[in-house]
Amino acid sequence: MENLFDLTGKVALVTGATHGLGMAMAKALAKNGATVVVNGNTPSKMENALHQYAADGLEVKGYLFDVTDAAAVAASIEKIASEVGEIDILVNNAGMIMRVPALEMSPEDFRKVVDVDLVSPFIMSQAVAHSMIRRGGGKIINICSMMTELGRDTVTAYAAAKGGLKMLTRNLATEWAKYNIQVNGIGPGYFATDQTAPIRVDGHPFNDFIINRTPAGKWGDPMDLGGTVVFLASKASSFVNGQIVYVDGGILATIGKPIEPKTPLS
Repeated sequence: MENLFDLTGKVALVTGATHGLGMAMAKALAKNGATVVVNGNTPSKMENALHQYAADGLEVKGYLFDVTDAAAVAASIEKIASEVGEIDILVNNAGMIMRVPALEMSPEDFRKVVDVDLVSPFIMSQAVAHSMIRRGGGKIINICSMMTELGRDTVTAYAAAKGGLKMLTRNLATEWAKYNIQVNGIGPGYFATDQTAPIRVDGHPFNDFIINRTPAGKWGDPMDLGGTVVFLASKASSFVNGQIVYVDGGILATIGKPIEPKTPLS
């Protein structure tokens, strides 16, 4: 059992890991022995991220490329293989969201969100699969969302893409299981990150909504994703395939808590 979660000797690539949940997952993989490569597309963010990894005593490599550009992805995967090693674990975390009412969203913006959130995981997965097949297996982990299962106002494109990502996960698992490739997903709930800091204050309507909607009664800590990503990246999940693991504090398990009455019931 003690070796099931050991990632020593494995090369893991985490896209969009210059901040937030991607960084938390990359740190967890590195702390469990993996050689971690992170992707981003902004030089300043990458430089800052590598400083943060180093401050935690983690030696992480950074590569800048656009995950929606198939040619750039292919060239970068080849470069990583040459400089670091062939990829054993891929975490498709890079994503974007546009909060625009469906009646007002342009087709161009809709396509942009779908391109990043759905097409890029396909491009990335296909790019690493050939090497995984040749070497006898691998792990692909797609970062889904609460919107993989639920709708919400103003996130039509994001929800459509993340719903599609669930089915991409299942179909790639179906096609590639015979090659000993496990393709699974993680569906994060609402987490305490720098991006959510402005709304995570008492009295903010969305903060109150999340606290009331989540059975755990709190926002998640980004490191709460660590165990899940390590499990799905390790030998411990060798017979787990095509699944989405929701790390949401119980949101999807309930229709929500009743609203407390303002005056005591008689």
